[in-house]
Amino acid sequence: MFIVKDTRVEYQKNPVGIGTASPRLSWKLEAAERGTSQSAYEIELAEEKDFTRLIWQSGRVESSQSVLVELDFPLAESCKRYYYHVRAWNHKDELSPWSEAGYWEMGLLHSEEWSADWIAAPLELLPAQAEPLPLLRKSFELSGTVKEARLYATALGIYELELNGHRVGDSYFTPGWTSYGHALQTQTYDVTELLAAGGNAIGAWLGNGWYKGYLGWGEQNRLYGDRLALLLELRIVYSDGKEERIVSDDSWTAAVGPIQASEIYHGETYDARLERDGWSTAGYNEAGNDWHAVEIVQHSKEILKPQINEPVRKQEQLKPLAFITTPKGERVLDFGQNMVGWVRFSVEGTAGTEVSLLHAEVLDHEGNFYTENLRSAKQCIRYVLKGGTKEMYEPRFTFQGFRYVQLVGFPEELQMEDFTGVVLHSDMEETGQFACSEPLVNQLQHNIKWGLKGNFLDVPTDCPQRDERLGWTGDAQMFIQTASYLTNVAPFFTKWLRDLEADQTEEGGVPFVVPHVLKDHERSSAAWGDAAVICPWTLYVCYGDKRILAEQFDSMTAWVKYIRRQGENEFLWNTGFHFGDWLGLDAKSGDYIGATDRDLIATAFYAYSVSIVQKTAVLIGRMEEAAEYKLLYDQIVAAFRAEFVTASGRLAVPTQTAQVLVLMFGLLDEKGEQRAIAKLAELLEQSDFHLTTGFVGTPYLNHVLSAFGQNAAAYKLLLQQSYPSWLYPVTKGATTIWEHWDGIKEDGSFWSKDMNSFNHYAYGAIGDWMYRVAAGIQTTEEAPGYKRSVIAPQPGDGLDWAEGILETQYGELRSRWERAGDGAYSLEVTIPANTTALIKLPSAYDQEIVTESGTRLQDSAGVLTVSQSETGVVIDAGSGSYRFEWLKEA
Repeated sequence: MFIVKDTRVEYQKNPVGIGTASPRLSWKLEAAERGTSQSAYEIELAEEKDFTRLIWQSGRVESSQSVLVELDFPLAESCKRYYYHVRAWNHKDELSPWSEAGYWEMGLLHSEEWSADWIAAPLELLPAQAEPLPLLRKSFELSGTVKEARLYATALGIYELELNGHRVGDSYFTPGWTSYGHALQTQTYDVTELLAAGGNAIGAWLGNGWYKGYLGWGEQNRLYGDRLALLLELRIVYSDGKEERIVSDDSWTAAVGPIQASEIYHGETYDARLERDGWSTAGYNEAGNDWHAVEIVQHSKEILKPQINEPVRKQEQLKPLAFITTPKGERVLDFGQNMVGWVRFSVEGTAGTEVSLLHAEVLDHEGNFYTENLRSAKQCIRYVLKGGTKEMYEPRFTFQGFRYVQLVGFPEELQMEDFTGVVLHSDMEETGQFACSEPLVNQLQHNIKWGLKGNFLDVPTDCPQRDERLGWTGDAQMFIQTASYLTNVAPFFTKWLRDLEADQTEEGGVPFVVPHVLKDHERSSAAWGDAAVICPWTLYVCYGDKRILAEQFDSMTAWVKYIRRQGENEFLWNTGFHFGDWLGLDAKSGDYIGATDRDLIATAFYAYSVSIVQKTAVLIGRMEEAAEYKLLYDQIVAAFRAEFVTASGRLAVPTQTAQVLVLMFGLLDEKGEQRAIAKLAELLEQSDFHLTTGFVGTPYLNHVLSAFGQNAAAYKLLLQQSYPSWLYPVTKGATTIWEHWDGIKEDGSFWSKDMNSFNHYAYGAIGDWMYRVAAGIQTTEEAPGYKRSVIAPQPGDGLDWAEGILETQYGELRSRWERAGDGAYSLEVTIPANTTALIKLPSAYDQEIVTESGTRLQDSAGVLTVSQSETGVVIDAGSGSYRFEWLKEA
């Protein structure tokens, strides 16, 4: 018996308001029998959940595909809900029951379908430069019994909605941050249960957000516009079939709200005395309360796109662990974790009393509250009490990066239970777990995960606390592989890559940050701009998503064409500005850029991106272009060797990062590889097994060592505790990844106040090696998305066991190895149904000594094919759970 379960549409469970007109379905098989695979499937679509009114049937489709299945179905219609279920036949031609009914609902797909107007508070009420934020409202009457109602909305700025006094939805910072000149996301809400018979009212809060607020470190704001505006359409279907629309138009009114100032960097000021009780309910009386008619503003609707990625939501809540009085007398809460979000608090006092919360990541070496690394970002929440009973408050349109909170103006007697840290980030599904026998490495893994939580807030930001918080392309491409283990990042990066393409220059250049707000930096850098190619390719490999390659192919090719036009030699990139090996420790004194030749780095990434574009062209059937890019790649490699490799095969640049890149990207012949790995080993010996790599070399360092026979060195680097190393910040109490290896020095002083983030995920890219090599969970380019996995853990000294668990789109994939003191090893593997895996037993050199669940391997029941390789025993396995045991030596 087997079943079809966990059905998805475009990666999501029952999404409402999507914009993909031809959405793809995915499902998982669950079966007790080993080796279960799918031989065929059938899908039915219906207008009703009971499937009495079918609108499309696939019939039996002979295919093992169960992930991102494209339907031979006409393009979906705006605002329509579709129900579907799936059944499958297994390898024995047995038929499963139908899955539970799933559904998806379309958003408003076309700009001409919007009948609403953009509305804003009148300028005489709130001038464009005003700090206070507006409230907008409209009352309306229902004319019958409601069958269903959907609310479609977006804003210039960010918004929250209320309907009859109830918050609409659970998303925050909507509509999110996009390249606003090209795309603005819209959201869809099912508000059927919020409507009341008779009188109703809609209310909207508007905030500056990324649209109007401060961005970057140059005190620049209003980059996209200087007026906040709302676009809203409520579509109501009555029981008798009649439809009605309530839209944003000139019948709405506006007033100044209690939020007196709000900026993402600086925080929020809220005066509770200015609250307008009941303002979003039908019974509220506007008369005498300073409400004004709104103004219609002109803005494009052509850029409107239904939401692609998961919205930002509240994820968890943390209580403070300690209340501290610092040597300076500051009253500080310690939440025990560097987090991103805000603090919800309760306070009691007289009307007009102001309390403030300041946010910081660390205390200084004397134990005092430290905010100098925030630069101009204030990260301050101010609240003015209305007086009377105990009041509770949490911000709306700002977020902070912090572990410590300084309390100012609060009563002398404080209760820690009155404060709660609310963690917010994009609501990506958690997919990965890693653990091992070394507690410090487990803390490192914790820090990597919290680095993602803190920086994946609608866009992949570099840091969440100072006056930056931008979508740096280099950081994103360095971390995307690790991120794909931790969470399902496919929708998140799909949205961001569309903005990347929109922000590319006419020549194909990729800005340093996406969305592009550094207008005084109209340049492109190697390794940063290569995000245009590396990120979509990584999504393909990790999720089997070929559509993302087709959608991004023009962007990918534009980038490599841009590189080709740089300088005099089209096969080398040796001109222009580059970040190089950013923050490499072999940099000259006072320089942020490491010692590795920037031309070498640029040309190496040029070759790597061209190789990916060539493979992409093959996959999407662009064979003529594939041949052109294969030739270009060969020419780049030849030029690279002529420029950077001596006649004897020695790489001319003697740095760790240089050796790592040429080995990782396959730019040398066999003789050159031998010399490069020997040189890398020599450099590590000279540094007493400390890395000197920066942003460019670090993600690949351990991969290269493990792939080229230096796995022991990779483990030495992983487990190194002294500076510089991954574990050094852990020994200093880090709970997230730092921007600098020595953000806090041995004496407790700081690296710098100018650029010293303690939540900066780039160096967390070691997580990829921990999953892929230490735990041994990999996928293949030939059968991506873990349709065919490789389980190939490489144990090393210092760990007695390691385990990785990954919830793939097919189900749970697990690898756990352990060794006993007598030289015995075990490996436990779980392979999802409808997939296979190639299992490579670490240190097992003879299949005669291997057992599977106590049975000699060659006699074991199940779907196992065993072979011997130069490096050990290789097992080709079907789905199921296995336990292998062996002695290290035959």
